[in-house]
Amino acid sequence: MQQIDGVQLRKPVMIIAFTGWNDAGESASSLVQHLLAHWDHQLIAEYDPEDYYDYQVNRPFIRSEENKEREIVWPTTRVFAALTPELPHDFLLVLGAEPSMRWQGFSAELLDIADDYEVELALLVGGLLADVPHSRPIQVNVTAGHPDVAARFDVELSTYQGATGILGVISDLAYKRDINSVSFWAAVPHYVSTTPSPKATLALIEALEDFLEISFPEAELRNQSLEWERNVDRMASEDAEVGEYVKELEKSKDESEIQEATGDSIAKELERFLRRQENS
Repeated sequence: MQQIDGVQLRKPVMIIAFTGWNDAGESASSLVQHLLAHWDHQLIAEYDPEDYYDYQVNRPFIRSEENKEREIVWPTTRVFAALTPELPHDFLLVLGAEPSMRWQGFSAELLDIADDYEVELALLVGGLLADVPHSRPIQVNVTAGHPDVAARFDVELSTYQGATGILGVISDLAYKRDINSVSFWAAVPHYVSTTPSPKATLALIEALEDFLEISFPEAELRNQSLEWERNVDRMASEDAEVGEYVKELEKSKDESEIQEATGDSIAKELERFLRRQENS
């Protein structure tokens, strides 16, 4: 891995996202891209793709820009340092394609960087396909993989058993290296999973805001979310079968959950509003 030294960070929090299996609706990768677009940042590390990627699984692509030579862009993972003096933390933002092989070595290299910058908290973000309607709030499950970490941060203990992605490996190794990790998974409607889902990305952003008790830039993402929902509404209205299926999902969702007009949910919305006012 190539690293650039010399960046000083304040109590950095690491946010990690990968494209691929962990990224339904591009919800997690879009979150990191959104933050990179709004924060000053610097590339501090980049993986050598020869070590971790199968190019038949993650194919390189050819890019050609006006008045520039064509170049091959290889799949990789990059780590960026984001300086956010308006917030109590700086951030390390990790974005890349899920590696094809040597996950333990890959995770160890990433956590070496976390150790170098004295990261005490890693936030792993992902998206999963679910039988949920696009017209209802996107649910984000916030969990930790070990009881002591779950208790420390007052989140649910994960009870998931089954196949995992690179995020699960990073979380497990982080615990063994005394780095706290918390996972955020957005439930993305499976019938619109082939397009980016800004509504799911916004839900992840809001979950991170609530967890860290800070405010992220989100106005642009909120507008994109509304436009996305309108477009899916239009699609459902033009296809009777899809429209009927969405109605069934809405009914099931509404019946299975107590409506979120609780004191806790109202308090969270108020806290979010006040944080945005402070940072506007």
